[in-house]
Amino acid sequence: MVYGYFPCVADGDDVVVLTEPRPDAPERLRFTFPRQRRDRRLCLADFYRPRERALANGEVDVIPFTLATMGQPIADYANELFAANSYRDYLEVHGLGVQLTEALAEYWHRRVREELRFAGGAAVSEEDPDDVEEFFDLGYRGARFSLGYGACPNLEDRAKIVELLRPERIGVKLSEEFQLHPEQSTDAIVCHHPEAKYFNT
Repeated sequence: MVYGYFPCVADGDDVVVLTEPRPDAPERLRFTFPRQRRDRRLCLADFYRPRERALANGEVDVIPFTLATMGQPIADYANELFAANSYRDYLEVHGLGVQLTEALAEYWHRRVREELRFAGGAAVSEEDPDDVEEFFDLGYRGARFSLGYGACPNLEDRAKIVELLRPERIGVKLSEEFQLHPEQSTDAIVCHHPEAKYFNT
């Protein structure tokens, strides 16, 4: 698992990652997100502090990125089962690897909520529900958006996340088709805004 926090501001439909936590700092990277064509016309950039407000009060926002993997061994084992025509075992091991990757990503999302703190010192996780069942309904503050889905469909942005997090340190590489390898890996953009929930464009 690798993750990190980066200073940012919103600029229209873009989130601009800055080189330093100052509103006037140079741009490091830029992510452009689609806007809904209906309903509230949301865009992921809506969940981050606008540049104008940051310049007015001198405070930037923070954007966390995460990348979780189960590593190469489980992928190798699944491939061995497939090569041996053990298709049922292959499907079960592959499915287990995918579910464990998602569970690991969710665990570290909780860690991010514990580490992110408001100006008064309270952790974002203090707003987490008491009932564990509410976690399955995403009852906590914010959301974890994985690339390739409606709110952030551009897989080429994965190269920017790889540049920021350097996941080769944990054995994850990016293919020319912007796929993570090993296969049981997932990356995400974390939004801590209280209204950040999943939506389709």
